[in-house]
Amino acid sequence: MANITGVVKWFDNERGYGFISCEQGNDVFVHHSQIKENGPGKDLHEGENVTFDIQENEKGPMAVNVHKL
Repeated sequence: MANITGVVKWFDNERGYGFISCEQGNDVFVHHSQIKENGPGKDLHEGENVTFDIQENEKGPMAVNVHKL
């Protein structure tokens, strides 16, 4: 896994998931459980810059260890 920079494409705070656009041009699924922020900051907003790692699973690539910049 490598640390990657991306921009939140969209994120549904009620459902707890969304997608991040990677530097490489592809979109990666993100689940709220992978947002590594203390306190109530486990939400993401469209256009927000983040760093993360990519983990492959049966449904495709998923962002893990997500940190807001």
